[in-house]
Formats: sequence, C-alpha cells, structure tokens
Amino acid sequence: MPGDLVKLAAGAAVPADCEVRSGTVQVDASALTGESLPVTLTQGGAAQMGATAVRGEAEAVVTGTGGDTFFGRTASLLNQGGGEPDNITRILTRVTLVLSILALCLCGAVLAYLLARGGDARDVLSFVVVLLVASIPIAIQIVATTSLAMGARELAGHGAIVARLAAVEELAGMNVLCSDKTGTLTLNKMVIQDDAPLYGGGAAGRGDLLQLAALASKWREPPADALDTMTLGAADLDALTSHEQLSFEPFDAAVKRTSAVVREPGGAVFGVAKGAAAALAELLPAGDAESAAAAARMAADVDALAARGVRCMAVARTDGVADAPAAAAAPWRLAGLLTFLDPPRPDTKATLDRAMEMGVDVKMITGDSAVIARETARALGLGVRVVAADDVSWPKLEPGAPVPRDLGTTLAPVALRADGFAHVFPEHKFLLVAALHQAGLCVGMTGDGVNDAPALKRADVGIAVAGATDAARAAADIVFTTEGLSTIVEAITIARMIFRRISNFVVYR
Repeated sequence: MPGDLVKLAAGAAVPADCEVRSGTVQVDASALTGESLPVTLTQGGAAQMGATAVRGEAEAVVTGTGGDTFFGRTASLLNQGGGEPDNITRILTRVTLVLSILALCLCGAVLAYLLARGGDARDVLSFVVVLLVASIPIAIQIVATTSLAMGARELAGHGAIVARLAAVEELAGMNVLCSDKTGTLTLNKMVIQDDAPLYGGGAAGRGDLLQLAALASKWREPPADALDTMTLGAADLDALTSHEQLSFEPFDAAVKRTSAVVREPGGAVFGVAKGAAAALAELLPAGDAESAAAAARMAADVDALAARGVRCMAVARTDGVADAPAAAAAPWRLAGLLTFLDPPRPDTKATLDRAMEMGVDVKMITGDSAVIARETARALGLGVRVVAADDVSWPKLEPGAPVPRDLGTTLAPVALRADGFAHVFPEHKFLLVAALHQAGLCVGMTGDGVNDAPALKRADVGIAVAGATDAARAAADIVFTTEGLSTIVEAITIARMIFRRISNFVVYR
C-alpha cells in the first residue's frame, strides 16, 4: 500500500512504484523507458514497478500500486482510443454504396424506358432484375479480402506475420513511421567504440586500455554487469592468463569505480581501476602537474563525448612495485577513456533511406536522453531536430477518458516539425501517434517493449520487431520475425502491390 516501506535489493523486481529514502541502488528500467543502461537511484529517486534492481540495496517508500503505477497507467492506455473502422472497410463501404445507388438509378431508368416503349411488364421486370443483380458490386468485399489474405501470405514469406488483414492496405498508404530506438533502430547492446583517448598512463593503444579494464574486473568469472560484459567481450583475455589478481574491490556506488591489485608475469605488482571519470580523477596525486594536465584533458574529452551522446569509462593504474602494500600506496596515473554506445543496426540507415525515398517520413521516439537520441538520429540521417519530452506541453490523459479531440491541431504541428522525441514515456508515444492520426496521416509505429505497446495498438499500422515482448506482439498488427527494420521496405512494396490489385478491380467494377 502507498506509504509502506520496501527493500530494493539486487536481483529483485521492484514491487510497486516507490521513492528511495536511503541507500543506493541501480535499476534496469529498459522495458519501461528504453534506457540502454541501468539507472543509479539515490535518496529521492523514483523506481517503477516492472523494473529490476541489478546492484546495490536501498530502502524505499511505496508511492503507487496497481493501476496507479507507471506500469498500470501504461496498461490502461491499451484500452483507450481505437475502435474506428479500418480504412479499407470505410473505402469499400463507400464505393459499394455509391455503385449500388448508381445501379438502382440506372435500372430504374431502364425499367421506365422499356415500359414506355410498350414492352411486356413481366419480361421487362425480369430483365431489370437480372441487370440489377449483375450491377450491384457484391464481389468487392470478397475480392478485397482474398487479395489481402494472399498479400499476408506473401508478407509471411518475407518475415512479416500479419495479425490484422486490413493492416496490409494501411501499410501501403503509410506516410509517417514512428520508430522506437532501443532494440529497433539500434542493437540494444552497448559496444566498445574505436575512439579511445589516451593519457600516457601505461597504455599504448586501445588494446592495452581494454586489458587494463579487464584486469580491474573478475576476468576469469562471468561478467558482473553490462560494463564488464562489454569490456571482457572486447579484450584479449588470452593475454591475461599469466596475470594473478591479488585483491579486488567490487563496484561501490559511493566511489563509482572498481579496482584490483594484479601481479604481472615478471613479478611486478600494480593497481588498476576503472569507473567514472570524475571518480578516477580523485585518485590522482595532488600537486602533480602531469596528473593535473591529464585530468584536464580527460574532462574536456568527457564533455565533448557527452555532447554527442557517447558514454565513457576511465581507466587508471599505478606503476609496478615489489608487493601489494606498496602498490596500494603508489601514485595513480590516468591511462585513458573507453567509449561505448548502443550502435545502430548495420542495415538500419539503408533501410530508412529507402523508406524515405518511398515517401515515408521517419521519426524516432525513444525513452533515452536527448543527446543520445540526437547522435543516433544524426548517424541514421534522420536529422537532428530531436525534442525532449520536458519541452513539450502534453495534454493530461485520465484513466478511462477518451483521447482528446484537439491533438491534431495542438500536438501534431510539433510532431511534424521534429525529427524525433527523447526521454518520452509510454503515454507520450501514445499521444504522438494519436495526434498524427488526427492530423489525417496514416501512421505506422515500430517497437519491441512494454513501453511501446499502447502506441503500437493506437497506430494505423503497429509493427512489433523481432525479439519484442509478449505485450508488444499482442498489441501489434504485424510482427517481424527477422532482426531490425530491413523487412519493412519489402513489406511496403508488397502491400502497395496488393492495394493496386484491389484498386484495379474496383475501377473495373
């Protein structure tokens, strides 16, 4: 219940929305917010139900349960909006109605003309009835459904499973594609980058820096977290078989680093540490001009990388000494920075370029920070007009209340001007899709997480990518079985062919 105290410990799920009162805990909320790395929460930090504590321990007070939680409000959005007939249903109903009225009028004119010419009433009536039956387009719905079913079968052969037949036609007419970033446009996996600034502290290159970072981990054991997974996966661990780890201090959120004392094959002993740049700068000897210059260079590099949305991890070491006590007292020197980010999938840029050539305007919507979103959008050629959610005036969505009818005039202009949105919550994605729909656009939405499910259901074409959660697949109209978005270009092409077949039949009728 709200007000109750709960304990957040590593490996346990957050039981309800709560606020940290004491302690420090790292929480993985990627399924809810799309953030690539765990978030460190201290006093006053908010943890949402559905997230998982991955490191540390904290005491928190419950602020919301059930439908009042972040997760509960997201689930309630699945029941809002929608309920409108499919676009192809509206079109075919209108066409059928118009053609039926025309048939009735023409048959009435024929009936009147033949009777005026003195024809036998029984023969004339029989003729007009046959003409009327042949004129009313009763086969349009059958032909359209059959064509859509054949198109769905063809799409399945290209890795796109259709859950709603009408989505094939809407995919053909889609002119705006809103896409989640993490796991859809990117790999959803942090990767060490080639860019590795060095500061002369015993590392001659990126390979040496990776080995030092690995020595500051339990490299002979399974990785303890995402950073260790990246480091140990990129380092040459075979070169470390002769090294001996004498002591190890695991990550502590208070000091934001891990450290170890290691003996080299030659017998020399040295200390090595990795962690936040500011934390390792505190290890440097005071009053040393060389260390001060290295720290200044590192701070400038960190600021430049942060402006591009690139994260970094500093590495430092001591000189080799005779034994472990001497290594603990030896002065530290900065070795360099390891940079990492969640890179775009190899085929994403080419896929988006082809989609835009086909007249589809692509907009990225992510829960990640604005700088990371802007760097990803720049790399993919989407533009750099990324708007942070805090800079937008969002309408209030009350549980169970209908979607505001003025989104097409209030929110849609903001969405159309932007290339992407950052730090958004599930209700923001839902509102953006609803606003573009109200503006008269055919909107597609791609995603893979729980946070994408409301927008997937609200979109004209909701697309769950490979590896999506059950909630995302259940809310989507089309489910991709192959990684990334490369399938979408083939899907659009096939959908437009199917639409042309239906269009040709309607024109023929």
